[in-house]
Amino acid sequence: MMITNHRRSLGLGISLAMLALAPALSAQSSKGPSPEIDEWSSHHIVLSPQARAVRSERLRQAAAKRQVSLQQFLPATPVEITDNEWAAEFAGRRRRREPRHRSFERDWSLDMGPDASVGATNYPAKYSFDIENANCATDFVVYATGLAGTLNQAGIVAYNNIYSGCGGTVPSVYWAYDTNSGQVTTSPVFSLDGTQVAFVQTNPSGYGEFVVLRWAASSTDTITDPTPLSRTTNTGYPTCTAPCMTSAELQTPGGISTMDATSSVFYDYNSDTAYVGDEAGFLHQFNPVFNGVPEEVTINGWPVQVNTTSPTALTSPVHDYNSGRVFVADTGGYLYRIGPGSFVAQSGLLDYSESEDGGPGIVQGPVVDSVSELVYVFAAADGSGGCTSGADCAGIYQFGVDFPGASFGLETTVGSSTIAGQGEPNPLYIGAFDSTYENSGNATGHLYGCGNNGLAPTLYQIPFQAGVPGAAIAGPVLAPNTDAPACSPVSDIYNPNTSGGPTEWFFLSVQNDGESSGCSAAGCIFNFKDTAWQASTAYSVGQEILDSSLHIEVVTVAGTSGATTPFWNGSTGKTTPDHTVTWLDQGPLSAATPAAWQALHIYTKGTEILDGNNNIELATSSCVSGLSITFTTTPGGTTSDGTCTWTNLGAIATEAARMAGGTSGMVMDNTASSAAEAGASQIYFSTLGNEACATSGGTGGCAIQASQSALQ
Repeated sequence: MMITNHRRSLGLGISLAMLALAPALSAQSSKGPSPEIDEWSSHHIVLSPQARAVRSERLRQAAAKRQVSLQQFLPATPVEITDNEWAAEFAGRRRRREPRHRSFERDWSLDMGPDASVGATNYPAKYSFDIENANCATDFVVYATGLAGTLNQAGIVAYNNIYSGCGGTVPSVYWAYDTNSGQVTTSPVFSLDGTQVAFVQTNPSGYGEFVVLRWAASSTDTITDPTPLSRTTNTGYPTCTAPCMTSAELQTPGGISTMDATSSVFYDYNSDTAYVGDEAGFLHQFNPVFNGVPEEVTINGWPVQVNTTSPTALTSPVHDYNSGRVFVADTGGYLYRIGPGSFVAQSGLLDYSESEDGGPGIVQGPVVDSVSELVYVFAAADGSGGCTSGADCAGIYQFGVDFPGASFGLETTVGSSTIAGQGEPNPLYIGAFDSTYENSGNATGHLYGCGNNGLAPTLYQIPFQAGVPGAAIAGPVLAPNTDAPACSPVSDIYNPNTSGGPTEWFFLSVQNDGESSGCSAAGCIFNFKDTAWQASTAYSVGQEILDSSLHIEVVTVAGTSGATTPFWNGSTGKTTPDHTVTWLDQGPLSAATPAAWQALHIYTKGTEILDGNNNIELATSSCVSGLSITFTTTPGGTTSDGTCTWTNLGAIATEAARMAGGTSGMVMDNTASSAAEAGASQIYFSTLGNEACATSGGTGGCAIQASQSALQ
């Protein structure tokens, strides 16, 4: 079944546009289900379509083996949302919509406990059993709470029944554990079949523990009444009865226990090998992990101390399946490549924030392009003094996978770090590549990130042509310089099946002072449209793309685009011809929300308002509005209003919502590849601060699901 949201109203709040939930397994293809996993490492590595296909096939095979055991969790009767049910829900939410601005509504928001959070650099983990069919019983999402496990507080929790069309309690606690009083402050990863989870936690002694956990569905677990788990020996783990766990304390080769609150487990699905760093600068390797007796590798130079002279805490490592290298950065500001074997190459000093002023240093692992064999590092302060008023610059560095020791790669600056004497810079979190880059095969496309850290956080686009980065293009300011809040990691999602044409969005947040009126100067999550222009492509009226100057262009005359990128007009309200297509410039991408129309109001030429259809309207002259109005819904169309004439500039291309303290990293579950498939369409994250969690009640750190704007 396909249900399409033809209006992009309410965007992220209501676009559950295709949910054929929990079909019987017998109705699935003869090849079996095709699962999909989205967890932290999905945002740190770029794979070729061939590599993605191999990973998908291995997931499918693992899920097929798991299929029989899942029968116990499936409802006796498949759960579907009918067109009438969806229409009723849609209409109900429309009646509740605040008309002043588009509302980023939470689908659900659950209290995980006071001060609970996945963490600023971390992500939940989502397992979809079959990307062609959303399943109420077996699709689930795992959140680390960041709190120490007790009899009354889960350290890690999973939710199923997560879609709005599911029966009963939406969502439901699938399982919740106190993992031997551990505190999970890193991101979890899944086994191929989703029946096991690995992560690092801090044990009651304050040291890091590598944990492997086999879960079991529960009807009684809650956040405040979790199942307590004790450690099973590693040799007993493969045959233990779920739920059960084993763990290994992270130690130096000399047997000294170390800490880890900064490095998540990277799992290599090809070899059943995991890598994780610690705060003493050691990189650890575990093999096997899920498919045998979990064991740390302690031969041939492992664990590896990547910096023996001035070690600092390591970020999350990333394994490159193509070169076989492992890449990791540290808070001291260096990038390291490990391999072949335990050989280490260290870059030059890339981030001076930790060494100069006790700042954050590099806080997230690198992003690795396994197709073009490139590595990207995000540094808060480059030590150059080359930006505004002698400030250091925030920099994104590009390296080849075989970079020589002491090299600095190629830097692209993204605004200023904090000016000397004015405090520490904020962390520079990772950006996200768009689908053009990921599918190009030669590193051509765009990277979106939040820079100007420590001043007014600003969105940047970096264009790439065959691996060569261009100068960063500054986009909208996300928050004023008053408090200079930090941003979040960026996540990007492309969907080819959107009603009206393919659409792409990226998501990020700021921790305070969000620019949108919907955020009331508090922590704020944004989404921005970044659909790229395509050559020789059929476009219909209303489709929107982001042009090379970060302006939104909307189709007013349908047709087929030209063979080369048009020369964009660059002025709001002006048109650009493109073979048989005509584009209308909506204006630059913006984090602000235009005001609503007002009766008998004086407007100046060029004023923009947001009409009741969530379209931007442009005043073509100075005027006074009338008593009432019905706006045209056609992009490029005009509406007479008192002495005003309004031009419809198309659907607003961004929206925002208040989130206490900003958000963690975000994972997605929309992976449908054709219009015939019916998958879910949500993002998952947690707040960094406490707020009222509407679904569960209570005030604390919230686990949140929100629907993607206009996606299916």
